[in-house]
Amino acid sequence: MTQLTGQSTIDDDVVLLTVPADGGYLGVLRTATAGLAARLHFALDEIEDLRIAVDEACAMLLAVATRDAELDCRFAVTEDALTVEVTVPTVAGARLPAESSFAWKVLTALTTSATATMSGGRATIGLLTRRGTGR
Repeated sequence: MTQLTGQSTIDDDVVLLTVPADGGYLGVLRTATAGLAARLHFALDEIEDLRIAVDEACAMLLAVATRDAELDCRFAVTEDALTVEVTVPTVAGARLPAESSFAWKVLTALTTSATATMSGGRATIGLLTRRGTGR
């Protein structure tokens, strides 16, 4: 397993959640995000920023998801960081917003780093947030 930083997460906690790709289920992912960030002793504003970032990433993915798709969310918890990777199957020809878009500006402002990949008919957005680094 690899984090966005390229460091191994073999000894770290990993939580996997799968929910229907429907906006009504995003609250489950926001709650899981907040709970895991609180476990890492993130400050309240850092927790809220991460919840907003996860919500924005999921909204981007829902826009390109296939009908009746599921969102797969992987949380990797390390000593001082939380990595969230959300993946969804996409419709043919789907594209995520450009990195110059407002949505990406939100993601990069609220997290330490954000990445996106599209491969094999699936789109993935990865978010890394470190505790107490100002992002």
